[in-house]
Amino acid sequence: MSSVEVHQHILSLLQKPNPVILDIGCNDGTDTKKFLELCPQPRLYCFEPDPRAIARFKRKLGPSLDRVKLLEIAISDRNGTIDFHPSNADGDAKDWDLSGSIRRPKNHLTEYDWVRFDHPVSVETRRLDDWCSEANVDAVDFIWMDVQGAEADVIAGGMRTLSNTRFIYTEYSDRELYEGQLTLQGILNLLPSFEVAAHYPRAVEGDVLLRNTRL
Repeated sequence: MSSVEVHQHILSLLQKPNPVILDIGCNDGTDTKKFLELCPQPRLYCFEPDPRAIARFKRKLGPSLDRVKLLEIAISDRNGTIDFHPSNADGDAKDWDLSGSIRRPKNHLTEYDWVRFDHPVSVETRRLDDWCSEANVDAVDFIWMDVQGAEADVIAGGMRTLSNTRFIYTEYSDRELYEGQLTLQGILNLLPSFEVAAHYPRAVEGDVLLRNTRL
C-alpha cells in the first residue's frame, strides 16, 4: 500500500468531510499536505518542536498554511520545557531531521549508525489533555502520531483526549531504538479500549492504525 493509499484508507474510515485531525510530530508537513489534498475541510492541528522541520513545514505548505494550525511545541507527559535530541547526518542525508526525539537514542545509534544525534536542545512541551482543554478540542477523529519512541509520553499526558479519539496511527518498533520505547504490545497495554484496525508493514519497523472500540 502506497503512502497516498494509506492516507486515503484512513480518511475513508473517518467518513466525514471535516474531521478533527492532530498531526503530532508533523516534521516538514509531508503527511499534513496529503490530508489537505485528500480531505475537503479538515480541522488540522500540527505539532513539531524541531526548528529546522518547522521552517521546512512552512515552506512546503506555502499558501495552504492558513488551513492548518501549527504549534511549535512537543507533546509529552508534562508542561514546560523538555530536552529534544535533534538528529543529523552527513553526505546525501545532510540535515536529516526525521529521527529527532524527546527520548534519548539507544539502539538507533548502532542500527542506523549513519544518523547522529547532536546536543539536546530545550523545547516547549505540553500535555495533550491540557492543550486540548485550552483549545476547546473536545473530541478527535484521528491522531497521526510520529514521535520517534516517545509514544508513552504522549499517552501519559493525553488519556482523557485519547478516550475521546476514534483512530490513532503510530509508528512502532520492538527493538527499543530510543530509551524506554514501547513495543506495539506495550502501546496496546496503555490503550485498552483500542484494537488494531490495520497494519502497514515496513522493512524493519511497522506502522499501525488503532481503533477506539468504545466510540
